[in-house]
Amino acid sequence: MSQTDAAAMEMHSATGQPNRKILMWAFIGSECMLFGSLIIVYMVYRGKSLVGPYPEELLNIPFITVTTFVLLMSSLMMVLALSAVQRGDMKWGKIWLFMTALLGLVFLGGQVYEFSHFVHEGLTLKTNLFGGSFYLLTGTHGAHVAVGVIWLLSLVFLAQRGRLTQANAETVEIAGLYWHFVDVVWIVLFTLIYLLV
Repeated sequence: MSQTDAAAMEMHSATGQPNRKILMWAFIGSECMLFGSLIIVYMVYRGKSLVGPYPEELLNIPFITVTTFVLLMSSLMMVLALSAVQRGDMKWGKIWLFMTALLGLVFLGGQVYEFSHFVHEGLTLKTNLFGGSFYLLTGTHGAHVAVGVIWLLSLVFLAQRGRLTQANAETVEIAGLYWHFVDVVWIVLFTLIYLLV
């Protein structure tokens, strides 16, 4: 067995999948448990606030629907980025990666606007059960989006310097797994928090 064959075998798990991809799936599994516990806390406390402001007084469904659409479109940009990198089109790979990060930043801007509006209306972490569980849940998700944006911009930087190529498209695929996970979590949160008021 040559050294190249041995190196290739070391990079794949018993499943035949690359170790890094298996590791990302394991990480996503642990994140599912984190978000699952936060969602349970939110659902247990839902509707039990003794003092206002209450969700129906604050939630701006049309606004958050637009930011949700922006985040979902970022998943499309991520798919286009991976496709471009896999076929060796690094120009479009960089463009789509940057667009994904940009749409993530737009979503975060919407979240900052929403949080500042809520605080102005008197809803803080300490105001009531809704405020505490809402900020904890959506803030944790926002932190994950911020990490994803930083990761995507670092990939753009690496691609700009020629260090991200078709040969290591798996790196973009792994970032894409994380990004799609963050988007799927938001669909669940959007449904539970905003649509089932």
